[in-house]
This record gives sequence, C-alpha cells and structure tokens, in this order.
Amino acid sequence: MVAAVSPEVPGVEHRYVQVGGLRVHVAEAGSGPPLVLLHGWPQHWYLWRHQIPELARSYRVIAPDLRGHGWTDAPTGGYDKENLAADLIGLLDALELDRVRLVGHDWGGWTGFLACLRAPERFDRFLALNIAHPWPSRSPAARLSLWRFWYQVVVGSPLGSLLVRRTPFISRGILGTVERGALGRAERDAFADRWRDPARARASVQLYRTFLLRELPAVARGRYRDSTLTTRTRLLFGTGDPAISPRLLAGYERHAERMDVRWVPGAGHFIVDERPDRVLAEIQEFMAE
Repeated sequence: MVAAVSPEVPGVEHRYVQVGGLRVHVAEAGSGPPLVLLHGWPQHWYLWRHQIPELARSYRVIAPDLRGHGWTDAPTGGYDKENLAADLIGLLDALELDRVRLVGHDWGGWTGFLACLRAPERFDRFLALNIAHPWPSRSPAARLSLWRFWYQVVVGSPLGSLLVRRTPFISRGILGTVERGALGRAERDAFADRWRDPARARASVQLYRTFLLRELPAVARGRYRDSTLTTRTRLLFGTGDPAISPRLLAGYERHAERMDVRWVPGAGHFIVDERPDRVLAEIQEFMAE
C-alpha cells in the first residue's frame, strides 16, 4: 500500500508494510545496499530529510516510523523497547532483507542496540546518535545526572496524553531545545502535529511509562550485564545534550570491543537536526569502511 504522507522529500516514496499485526509506514529512496535509518521521539521518518537525498545516491535508504510514531499504527501496547527491536527485525523479514547497515537516533538508537544484541547476524554496522548504550555507568556522577529525565516522568504521567495532544509541549518545549535556526516552525509542526491523534498521544505515554517503571530499573540492575555487542558500532554524541549526560557512557568497553565513541562538542540531543552535514559525513564514512 502507498502511504499518504506529508511533508515531502525529493526522491522519497512511501508505503505500508505489514509486520505481524502492525502496519508499518516506510519511507524509501535510492538503490544499492540497504541502509535503515531509525528516528526517535518525538519525531518520525522526516528527521532524515537532510541526509536521505545524498545517501540515496549509494544506498537503498529505508526510514520506517517506529510503533506509535508518524504514520505507523499506534496500538495500545507493545512499547517496551525489546518489542521495538522485534518490530525492526520483523520489518527486515517482511522486506526480505537478510543483512543491513543501521543508523539510529534517540529511541531509534536504543532500539538499534537491542536489535544488534538480539540478532547480530542481521546488521553489518550500526551508528548510534545521542543515546545511552545498554551498559550505563554506575558512578555517582552518572546517577546524579538522571534528573535530566524529568520530561520522561511528565510524559509518562496520567496527564501526559493531554499534555502531548493539546499544548505546545512538543513543538516549543521538547523541540524548542534544538539549537536556534536548526528547526523552523513548519518543521516543528510537522513532528508535533502527529501527536494530536489521541492514539499516538497514548503511545507516547506508554513509551515512557514502560521505560520508567520496568525497563530503567532493570537496566540499572544490570539487565544487559552479560550481553556482548559484536556488531561494529560507532556512537556519535553531542556533548551539549540536555537529556542524556555524557557521564552515562563510560565503561562500555568490556561489553562492546568493536564500538568507538566520537564526540561533537556543543551539539545537543537533536544532533541530526543541529549538525546535519556532520551526521551525513559520519554515515558515509562509517558505512563505507
């Protein structure tokens, strides 16, 4: 099925793909080796608007919307991040893709880590952007930085759905933290307007409530302590991220010997919007090695 989606990006075609009981919206462009781009909250496939046209010269670019985001279905459940990873692997199966290159920002990055741990044979390389890895530092300084997750508590609260739907919380609050000039009003609205749908607003609540009540405590207790990341991975991180402290990233080496970290001084959480050329260059360099 062809998806009716706006805004437009030159060369991008849209369709729906059935993944189990979930109808997933996929934006695609170009031909060549498959390259999957995963967005985070509160955005959707359009996050990659600056990178897709150039990447499509060398790759078959596949930019799906995560469960509950964009134009993908927003069911009442299934928002634990292991299930988002299962959605991704199911999408690869539906597209008949045995092995892909992967890029993920925010929850797309976390989903990417979990998918690479679950099915490393499906991923050639993985580039994560401004997200913590599954082995966060337990240092006192790192734990004190968790106050930055305050917005997650707000979104996951009983009032979260109304806040997301009926206020400028996303367009001015969350996306308002993007470096000045990197996101115009029309672009902020392109992301925020999808959350006015009640089902998608509830999806936001479930995304964070599930994380705060079940997943974060499990990660803190060492849920992935015995897991090893074998996929060649790079983590690109803007040091000015107001949501995720760089202090959380220390101590990954014994779990991910094939991962390296590159810092982008001054860039914030929304690094794809703030440093589009740097992100494009990192994708091109890393995926071509």
